[in-house]
Amino acid sequence: MIVSEERESTTACREIRTIFVSDVHLGCMHSRAEEFLAFLKAHKPESLYLVGDLIDGWKLRKKWRWPESYNAILDRVEELSASGTEVFYTPGNHDNFLRDFGKRFGFVTLSDEFVHITADGRRFLIIHGDQFDKFETGAQWLSVLGSFAYDILLTANTLFNRVFRRKGQAKFALSSAIKSRVKQLMRFISDFEQKLASHARKRLCEGIICGHIHAPNILDIDGINYCNTGDWVEHCTALIEYSDGALEIVYFDQNIAPVNKPTVKTRTADQGVRPQVEVEMSGLLSRFWKRCHPLRLIRR
Repeated sequence: MIVSEERESTTACREIRTIFVSDVHLGCMHSRAEEFLAFLKAHKPESLYLVGDLIDGWKLRKKWRWPESYNAILDRVEELSASGTEVFYTPGNHDNFLRDFGKRFGFVTLSDEFVHITADGRRFLIIHGDQFDKFETGAQWLSVLGSFAYDILLTANTLFNRVFRRKGQAKFALSSAIKSRVKQLMRFISDFEQKLASHARKRLCEGIICGHIHAPNILDIDGINYCNTGDWVEHCTALIEYSDGALEIVYFDQNIAPVNKPTVKTRTADQGVRPQVEVEMSGLLSRFWKRCHPLRLIRR
């Protein structure tokens, strides 16, 4: 079941036009693959954007883990494409091996960036966002260390909820709580958001849709509509575009109470932020979905 954090009464009568999802992290033990599969089976949008880190190559290199539910997810994406859904994929830092493929592979269009035109005519830049992570681009070992620490938090959170959660009580999102209270992390997130807003402005877009930091949110940053899709590790969120062009973050699991509710607010961007150099990609992605052939490259 999909629930909005602040669902309007008019939402139910609107059709879903586009779905944006990121950070499913197939291969990670904390990936909510079953929930993501149920989400995909519940909808048939005109367009589906996979906004990076669908596959966790970092984890798969260390230990191969590929249950049948993962193949079912890839099969469902192929089914959607066969029934008319356009599928777009922008790789992230955990599945950056896909950047070595071409621009199109069968039914999937692959690129570092896309420009999506909403039903009401607005231009949104679609990008995973790792290119604007100063740790990922300047000190990747810190990014790997952070990923390891994040896994520890998720494991601790699972044990915490299993031992202490009372029947009927909402689960506690430990990692979200820590992120919302550590000032250094909040400064990093704010800087990340502002850099992406500046990048969207450079691309002459009214908004930007990204993932990477696992923080679902919708913000107005100096006139740029910043949207983060969240993740399918702790939040189980997606960004939905309805037939009237309206955008909304939805939660799949209504039993999860996120610490930071996505809020629409204004944030002033730092005008001194230097725009990043765009990383362009050429070529097309092949059909690796059915038998996951590209994934086998990770194991070598």
